[in-house]
Amino acid sequence: MNKPQRHFLIKEIIQTQPVASQEELVSLLKKRSFDVTQATLSRDLAELGVARIHTHDGLRYSLNGQSEEKNSSFVGREVLSVEHNEVMVVIRTLPGRASGVASFIDSLMNPLIIGTVAGDDTVFVTPASVKKISKIEKIIKELTNEN
Repeated sequence: MNKPQRHFLIKEIIQTQPVASQEELVSLLKKRSFDVTQATLSRDLAELGVARIHTHDGLRYSLNGQSEEKNSSFVGREVLSVEHNEVMVVIRTLPGRASGVASFIDSLMNPLIIGTVAGDDTVFVTPASVKKISKIEKIIKELTNEN
């Protein structure tokens, strides 16, 4: 397991379910076959800007201050190009950054996009309809400041 994969999984877990402690997060990572020490996890959380916040259900981890606008700016720095053909949108990213870009696009839950597939530096975006390819490309370019 490499660091980008671990970071991606940590972000995915925190965004999709409530996590109250590092011990709980270590356990959730182990369930997905990622063994990580408490010290490594602590560093990862700091690097990712993860904070424990108070909720009505108690303390929970949160990607600190992450809004679509902030993520958009961050993701925009990782995107090199956005283009399309007749059936899909292709996003080229910096090496090792495609999974984070794909995760961001998936998190938008845009009804025009069925889903994404990420490699190391390329993301394929599958549209709900090929008739909307140009619109999807435009949306992604706007979100990633790639014009």
